[in-house]
Amino acid sequence: MPTPSMEDYLERIYKLIEEKGYARVSDIAEGLEVHPSSVTKMIQKLDKDNYLIYEKYRGLVLTNKGKKIGKRLVDRHQLLESFLALIGVQEENIYRDVEGIEHHLSWDSITCIETLVEYFRSDPTRTDELNRIRVALDTE
Repeated sequence: MPTPSMEDYLERIYKLIEEKGYARVSDIAEGLEVHPSSVTKMIQKLDKDNYLIYEKYRGLVLTNKGKKIGKRLVDRHQLLESFLALIGVQEENIYRDVEGIEHHLSWDSITCIETLVEYFRSDPTRTDELNRIRVALDTE
């Protein structure tokens, strides 16, 4: 199982490949706000652990294992953003909050949150009721 730091890199690499078709060290470093040398070290570790294949000066490609984990991490991030928006967290706080919690939740908790989000999405009146309750509690 990847560490939280490895997860951040895999998520970023997966997103870059989905968006641009490739992931360069400089793009990864910029997205994660780390030094390129740190990216190179992590890429070598991810290569050793069979999440990607890295050839110096040639680039990298995700293995099937890396793609599967990367997609799962991106989906987890999007789910948590949706969940926080659903429960009324202010938009300017959502990204930072997701970054703070995503590595600390079990996959069981993620599955339960996914079920709850689907419950609310399946009937918009449920979301309306949740918002009414939230507003009522805020005014107390």
